[in-house]
Amino acid sequence: MADVATVAGVSKITVSRALRGSELVKPAVRKRISEVAAQMGYRVNLAARDLRLKRRMRIAVVVDMKASDDRPLYDPYPLALLGGIMQECAAAGFAVVLTTSDPKMNAEAMDTSGVIVLGQGAEHETVRALAGLNLPLAVWGADDGVENEIGAAVVGSDNRQGGILAAQHLQHRGCKRLVFLGDTHHAELADRVHGFRAGIQAGTEIVATQSADFTREAGRRAMREVIEAGISFDGVFAGSDLVALGAIDALREAGGALRPNIAIVGYDDTPAAAAHAPRLTTIRQDWTEGGRLLARTLFARLSPDRFAAPRSRILPVQLVERET
Repeated sequence: MADVATVAGVSKITVSRALRGSELVKPAVRKRISEVAAQMGYRVNLAARDLRLKRRMRIAVVVDMKASDDRPLYDPYPLALLGGIMQECAAAGFAVVLTTSDPKMNAEAMDTSGVIVLGQGAEHETVRALAGLNLPLAVWGADDGVENEIGAAVVGSDNRQGGILAAQHLQHRGCKRLVFLGDTHHAELADRVHGFRAGIQAGTEIVATQSADFTREAGRRAMREVIEAGISFDGVFAGSDLVALGAIDALREAGGALRPNIAIVGYDDTPAAAAHAPRLTTIRQDWTEGGRLLARTLFARLSPDRFAAPRSRILPVQLVERET
């Protein structure tokens, strides 16, 4: 910076202000300094900046998700969450370091002010590992005790209420024998099935709970296992839209035309739910707002004097009724 100041014929503080875009420096001077800096190959030394500010102006977003052709990383989850996070970070002046849950990438997360984790996993392995970095930590998911145990702030949607809404809708459709498809080892799915059970009234029963990962193929396989077991059912609640679409595939393969009265409810309200034929009835959670809430929650932990804590870390959900 001193070299740039010498060449530009200004003070070092003027260079600092100009490269920050400060209006304290005249536009013509800012332009000249920027040109000199570019010609000299000047780059900000982030380590030096962090020492001066006594703060790293970046956070890490760790995606704890195994990508596959059936569940790519460009799906709304986690992309919509990431969009909300980026929106809040940009407004607060923070950069985002995007990385994965591979332990070899922990150093990338360590060199930040705080960490957001997208995905809990079945046993919270990633959350537990990242808690060892001793950085403020916010996690998208459901709080099954991990907040008290590890100290991570958990942000999510009202999964239990989503399960209740699914049960109420299926019963309103006249369904009496219900099936749940989803991996309840995940805290979010466990809350959804608990709500599903709580919403069931006398005369209605859950006749099968079949484990399924968050993919279309897993949903197809789980639904086929229920069908092949000879279980009679007339309503299905799937833990995600992809699982629900897989269940529809299995019903069609098994002669779905003979099962016109089977109602199906998914979860998430992804674009695929609205684009599918028939269009999928589902429980909507607002991932973009969820991402913004994650960032605001982390900022409140980073600098409680600068950022107010959110009033709630649980987002409401709603039933989106379509054709299934």
